[in-house]
Amino acid sequence: MKNNTNVDNQELKTEKSFVFDENNCPVMATMSVVGGKWKAILINRIYLDSPARFGALKRCLNGISQTMLTSQLRELEEAGIISRKIYAEIPPRVEYTLTEFGLTLGPIIKSMADWGITHKLNKETLRIKRF
Repeated sequence: MKNNTNVDNQELKTEKSFVFDENNCPVMATMSVVGGKWKAILINRIYLDSPARFGALKRCLNGISQTMLTSQLRELEEAGIISRKIYAEIPPRVEYTLTEFGLTLGPIIKSMADWGITHKLNKETLRIKRF
């Protein structure tokens, strides 16, 4: 049995009364790095195909423009999630890998994938029950 002390209650009360906004919410901090249409997909793809080349990433992401892919990769690189290695070859070859920090997103992406599968199955089950 947990000992309920005044200190425990005080900490709980402080957590409940704390008001989150976009500047101090830990979920928003995470979403600022992995949020958007393409970043989680890119992180997952680079994890699976490491090292991943630009052309391969472009081919496996239906609907992404070259400009958007470049932009998203740069943002992930600036956030320290991926690293880019340029080879001095003709034609130039660029490979992307997850950094050590980027690898810490593995369990988060896995949890998101698991939740997505469950959510999709629940949606399909609800759709079938309605008919």
